[in-house]
Amino acid sequence: MPMDSCRSKIYFAADAHLGNRYLADPKAAEKKLVRWLNDIAPQARAVYFMGDMFDYWFEYRYVVPKGFVRFLGKLAELSDGGVEIHFFIGNHDIWMFDYLPREIGAVVHRGPEIVDLLGKRFFLAHGDEVGKRPLMFRALQAMFRNRICQVMYAAIHPRWTFALAGWWSYSSRVSGMHGQTPDAQDRKTDALVDFAKNRLKTQPDIDCFIFGHRHVMRDTALNASSRLLIAGDWMQYFSYIEWDGEQLSLKQTEHTV
Repeated sequence: MPMDSCRSKIYFAADAHLGNRYLADPKAAEKKLVRWLNDIAPQARAVYFMGDMFDYWFEYRYVVPKGFVRFLGKLAELSDGGVEIHFFIGNHDIWMFDYLPREIGAVVHRGPEIVDLLGKRFFLAHGDEVGKRPLMFRALQAMFRNRICQVMYAAIHPRWTFALAGWWSYSSRVSGMHGQTPDAQDRKTDALVDFAKNRLKTQPDIDCFIFGHRHVMRDTALNASSRLLIAGDWMQYFSYIEWDGEQLSLKQTEHTV
């Protein structure tokens, strides 16, 4: 399908954690996300979701998570209208397989990628797979990505796996909110900045690094020509990144939940 000439912008969003148990009204947050997608639809050439759009996602052969009807329906509408839909897997929705590509034509990215977008070179990643990471986190990530472990996990009835994932996510989020100091969060985001600066030593042609994962809004100049942006989230900030070929902006939606 030829691209509509008015579709001149590319958008990035991350960390909606749809289906979570820790927001007071998660359905309202989903509706706000859909209203934003409605707003950008006339100008959007592509939308990149930078991971953890779902709080938990696991595709069995014949079963996918229920819910998210408004969000998935809007993505199908956008895709049918010629908008590219991209998903980078995060640490919460790592088990995306072929459902979203088949049903809505989305492209699923399973690791960091360097892409050229409207004349600039972007390094795109969720953010959990780069920089310094604790040994336990790296071990869990390797296990979750292992195909044999995925097959074994899929053999368990969904009522148990979904319950376990929901409890784990809720416990992790609550403990993180109580134990996360601003200084600790700054150190973690600074680790992404350090990663990007080191990457520029070998690939100086990268114009921008875009990450999710950290649930903060950040726009940092790495040098005279390169920047790093962290996309915030759709739980507290309701934020996104907009690129029109000239201006790269970190914004927040004006909609109320």
